[in-house]
Amino acid sequence: MNIIEVFQSFQTQEQAIEYLEKVRWGGHPHCPYCGSVAVGRHASGDRDMPRWQCRDCSRAFAVTVGTLFHGTHLPLRTWFLVLALMLNAKKSASAYQISRDLGLRRPTVWSMMHRIRAAMAADPEQDKLLHGIVEADETYIGGKPRKGNNRDEDQPVKRGRGTKKTPVIGAVERNGRVVARVADPRGLSMQGIGKFLSRFVDPAGTLLITDEFSGYNKVSQTMLHAVVNHSKTYAVGSAHTNTIESFWALVKRAWHGTHHHYSKKYMPLYITEASYKYNRRKMDCAFATSIQMFVGA
Repeated sequence: MNIIEVFQSFQTQEQAIEYLEKVRWGGHPHCPYCGSVAVGRHASGDRDMPRWQCRDCSRAFAVTVGTLFHGTHLPLRTWFLVLALMLNAKKSASAYQISRDLGLRRPTVWSMMHRIRAAMAADPEQDKLLHGIVEADETYIGGKPRKGNNRDEDQPVKRGRGTKKTPVIGAVERNGRVVARVADPRGLSMQGIGKFLSRFVDPAGTLLITDEFSGYNKVSQTMLHAVVNHSKTYAVGSAHTNTIESFWALVKRAWHGTHHHYSKKYMPLYITEASYKYNRRKMDCAFATSIQMFVGA
């Protein structure tokens, strides 16, 4: 759903609330506190956010209770617009850009985007193990050192392992889902890589393809493992890591071209956003399925 469709579908707050109630409850509202279906409209309900009253536990609630929209003072349509802009931005969107597009304060949009990213992190799809042909690789995210005043004194910019950049490890199915996580700041150890792969990759019936990094050596003890030596070639038939490299390219372009900097505190949320959108790249209903997940439908 693009922003034009959001504007047309949710022209009023009432339409947005009705949509959220339909998605969450499917026409059968129930109390989010005790689960009772003995509920009715609250007599003194707020027009901007109507409330319900539970006859069993006597608690009042709105459809936003327990969701990322809980306690918001902004119209739901504004949230829907921010979500649509985030989902449709292949290389991510900045808080500054969305604040200009929607006429909101940048800190407000920044907070909304991080709440959405935190909700994306609860995606139940990440609990499903990757299988089939799976590529695993790591990348390093961070800034480049400034060049010296005299070009003759410039030192080559060191890349990858051995830098102070933040390591990120990931695995992706061929034509399927991706899982990525910020790794230990001390670097990627053999134990850390093994723990990541055992958590997200099904060893039964899986062919894991990696580069020649020694951290993957023990993987051969638990699953089929093919190695591509990048110092000699980038592909040997169907054995390559081009899929995960393509995902890293999206992550790097979002960082370099849109956000320019990730703090260590919030970097996991940006990686989560990139993974979440990649896993829904073929969906025509990514907006609707996202709302369903955010409200626990």
